[in-house]
Amino acid sequence: MTAPSSHSDRPRIRLKPKANARAIRHGFPWVYDNDIVTDRRTRRIQPGSLAVLEDGDRSPLGLVAVNTNSRIMCRMLDRDPEAVLDAAWFEARLSRALELRQTLFDAPFYRLVHAEADGLPGVIIDRFGDACVIQPNAAWAEAHLDLMTAALVAVTGVTCVIKNASGRARGLEGLDDVAAVLHGASPDGPIQVPMNGATYMADLTGGQKTGLFYDQRPNHAFASRLVTPGAKVLDVFSHVGGFGLAMLAAGAGEALCVDGSAPALDLARKGAEIGGLRDRLQTRQGDAFEVLSALGQEDARFDVVICDPPAFAPSKPALDAGLRAYERIARLAAPLVKPGGYLGLCSCSHAADLSRFRDASARGIGRAGRQAQLLHTGFAGPDHPQLPQLAETGYLKALFFRL
Repeated sequence: MTAPSSHSDRPRIRLKPKANARAIRHGFPWVYDNDIVTDRRTRRIQPGSLAVLEDGDRSPLGLVAVNTNSRIMCRMLDRDPEAVLDAAWFEARLSRALELRQTLFDAPFYRLVHAEADGLPGVIIDRFGDACVIQPNAAWAEAHLDLMTAALVAVTGVTCVIKNASGRARGLEGLDDVAAVLHGASPDGPIQVPMNGATYMADLTGGQKTGLFYDQRPNHAFASRLVTPGAKVLDVFSHVGGFGLAMLAAGAGEALCVDGSAPALDLARKGAEIGGLRDRLQTRQGDAFEVLSALGQEDARFDVVICDPPAFAPSKPALDAGLRAYERIARLAAPLVKPGGYLGLCSCSHAADLSRFRDASARGIGRAGRQAQLLHTGFAGPDHPQLPQLAETGYLKALFFRL
């Protein structure tokens, strides 16, 4: 277990004179490498170490986590430069996060920690009843993982904690991709998660990310409001049946879930079976673009079509290609919607802001020869709070159109 660090022997990192110290004082949590005086002593600081951040006049700004190998060289941990990251520090952060979720939800199925917005930069924790999955996506979190796990168990009482090491963020921090069970025993199989009247199956060890995407919960609920009894719905990039199962639970007559992952579709079918919806669920494995094109050639039509792809624009260099992909999705999906029906288009790319994503979607719908009303714009649920100073925490957008 990592010992709590003492402030007396911490290195000091200084902002360049022209760096925007005011943004840091006003809550921006990151410091990029080109804003820091990077002398030989600074470059020797080991990734994951703690340091005191100073402005250009050497006035302390707070306690930061350092990774000299990352574009984000410093992440603000505490405005108190003398803070000690001990059990009490972690338990205080986790207790505050837990209090919010217990206010919002009547069952322990939610995102418990949403990184910077919950005061734990780069850390994602999703809760599945008596189990939690941690994604320590920053070097400092990896270095303090034992201490954080012990605090998590003490605060929540969960009996199982699993480390998920997948994802682009860990690679950018120079971290490994090795998953592990940190506390207790791994679940025997997928965990049943109730949401919006449906039952989802979350594979905590072999599934995508932490096993389930809680962020779409309110958008699943809105899509369910568009369903009339007996409606025919299409859920593309469905994962374990996110939108499809919610719309079936709301009374849809049949749902077709499309995904490239056979194991994810197996879990969708299992969730439908447990929820008594199996006879109304169909699945189709394949590339989403190819399946959408094939459905168009088959003259298939649906009352509601939802497309929830992975991040096509995970970074600024990928933005133009990502926007073209979102436009193409809209162009292929729009012809599948019956007149007067509904099309939901989603993006989890923080590099593609709402305006650009909305424009790309509208272009695609127009290129398909359809006219649309934008009914609703959805975002991630309240268990994914946003840090107002950090646009990246508001990554999810969901647009619902009537065609």
